[in-house]
Amino acid sequence: MRILFASAEVAPFAKVGGLADVAGSLPLALQARGHEVKVVMPAYQMILDRWSPQRSIDFEVRMNPYWTARATLHEVHAEGLTLWLIEGCGFFSGIGRSEEVYTPGRDAYLFFAQAALEACLATEWTPDIVHAHDWHMGFLPVLMRETRGGRWEGVASCITIHNLAYQGEFGPDTLEVAGLPKSLYNMHALETYGAVNFLKSGCVYADQVNTVSPNYAQEIQTGEYGCRLDGLMGYLYDQGRLRGILNGINVHHHNPATDPDLPVNFSVDDLSGKAASRTQLMEELGLDPDTNAPLLGVVSRLSNQKGFDLMIGAADRILGMGARWIVLGTGDPWSAGELRRLEAQYPGRVRFVEAFDVSLAQRIYGGCDIFLMPSAFEPCGLGQMFAMRYGTVPVVRQTGGLADTVKEGETGFVFTERTAEEFGDATARAIAAFRDPDTWQKLVHTCMTQDFSWSSSAQAYEAMYADAVAHRSNARTEHPASVTS
Repeated sequence: MRILFASAEVAPFAKVGGLADVAGSLPLALQARGHEVKVVMPAYQMILDRWSPQRSIDFEVRMNPYWTARATLHEVHAEGLTLWLIEGCGFFSGIGRSEEVYTPGRDAYLFFAQAALEACLATEWTPDIVHAHDWHMGFLPVLMRETRGGRWEGVASCITIHNLAYQGEFGPDTLEVAGLPKSLYNMHALETYGAVNFLKSGCVYADQVNTVSPNYAQEIQTGEYGCRLDGLMGYLYDQGRLRGILNGINVHHHNPATDPDLPVNFSVDDLSGKAASRTQLMEELGLDPDTNAPLLGVVSRLSNQKGFDLMIGAADRILGMGARWIVLGTGDPWSAGELRRLEAQYPGRVRFVEAFDVSLAQRIYGGCDIFLMPSAFEPCGLGQMFAMRYGTVPVVRQTGGLADTVKEGETGFVFTERTAEEFGDATARAIAAFRDPDTWQKLVHTCMTQDFSWSSSAQAYEAMYADAVAHRSNARTEHPASVTS
């Protein structure tokens, strides 16, 4: 198949979170299976500064009767990918760091969607599938159906929900900017609770929708996790248009035997390098060395969604068990303040690094004994997979993809109720296991031999693409079915 893969972030070119990891590694897995994939993303200045385009093509984008703009497609071949970078109207040209990726607003993403489709015409390349990711790309399926005809009528579309909590809601004038009729401002199409909702719109118009784990696909059909779209999600599921496909990871990049960010490499057959990595990590961050004290690690955005309220609430109890604790991340000021307080209260035992540091993250995955991830919800989660790959045993809450990947006493420790007490109990079980060498060796071995490659997931995406093509074939002349928002 010919696949146009659209994302606002793609590793290693621009990375904010797990979406970038998926957008950078799934296309490689699809290419390995014989598909032709072009990854389209905004032309951030930091990418153009580092990678030289093989070709650049100028073309015109008609947004609406009052707005026609010039755009440029820069084609870059790097990291095994064919990357299409869309430039125009100055929307993305000032972005020089990954932390700035999501500063463009509504009009930038509407422009990007129109330009991405127009770029296909400019290069005379028509995909079989347009695969959009998250709300920023949500108008791609909409514009394919409402402003395009002929050449796009038979092209199928999919959208992947990486986190339903982020939906992209804007005013009714969005339709005018996008060149769409006001009649689409209704709950069966683009409107949701008085706003134009990018993610909902993409889900309504896409031939297939998926989330990034099977369990999360079930959870978002409930009021607790559905973020006011549970009715739509249930409807799509009943139609056979919603599924969950577990994310994979790039096992070549995340490989403790070859990872250049580790001070000493290691493998499941020779763990001596993990012990050395642990020692050097503690020295690097100024923690008191103690081989009998478990080293706990966190690599995360600081937020209660990631369970920082639980971790901070249970900190005194966990540190009372003799643990050392490293936290790397940025975000919520309250969490950051509490972590600084704990660092001062427990000198040499707690280290908080308030930064976005990909290299240090790898050293934490490789050097820690236990990885904490007590999320309130987690669509998939990649941190627990990275940790297991590096022999670092996770403690997680039973939700989303965490429930799909971590099994109590086999590949980690799991708790259900979202309380500091239950989280503390699960961490205590992990620490007790750490102090039993035979139990711990078995846990580490089982974690490191889990298969989190893209192999099976890529096959599941192939099946979704086939279903999307079949759905498009059956609905070529139809508007999206009526749904409840």
